[in-house]
Amino acid sequence: MILIWIVLGLLGSIAVALWWIVLTYARTNNTLIALDQRCDTAFADIDVHLKHRHNIIPGLVEVVRGVAEHERTLILGVAEARATALAAVAPGARLKAERDLSLKVSTLLAGAEGYPELRAVPEFGQLRQQLVDCENRITASRRFFNLAVEEYNVMMRQFPGSYIASKRRMNSRQPYDLGIERVLVDEPVSFAF
Repeated sequence: MILIWIVLGLLGSIAVALWWIVLTYARTNNTLIALDQRCDTAFADIDVHLKHRHNIIPGLVEVVRGVAEHERTLILGVAEARATALAAVAPGARLKAERDLSLKVSTLLAGAEGYPELRAVPEFGQLRQQLVDCENRITASRRFFNLAVEEYNVMMRQFPGSYIASKRRMNSRQPYDLGIERVLVDEPVSFAF
């Protein structure tokens, strides 16, 4: 009789342990899927803001071209960088193209500071402000995406997430870094001594 109680106790313990393992596996699996989806959603948000920036740039280029036609190489560089960014499909190529575009737009705006007649054009000021606002939204979206990627990658490195991720062939994700801390500023910094 004691042997039966011992066997029942062991079977009960095994059943509870198996239930706990299955529950932990399911919870971790669902969390990984949710974090993966959050990364996709956050990247889509970045994509929306990048497309908005791509739509602003032609107007900015036209205004600069109208006032500073002799800055042809700079204007063409921005137009080519935009075309490359729009055509890039692979994540690595796209990130490189967006970095290049950010650098070219920043250079264009810095060059425009040397033309008081350009700064006097109201459309230039409006487009510049739209671009600054757009860059701020891209920066905020990148932060959210990078936090989601970090949370996802941490979950994948911890057990049982690492085991589940390897079985489901889930890969870690790379943070979205344009390589530039701040492309545009609202107003140039001035120092008075």
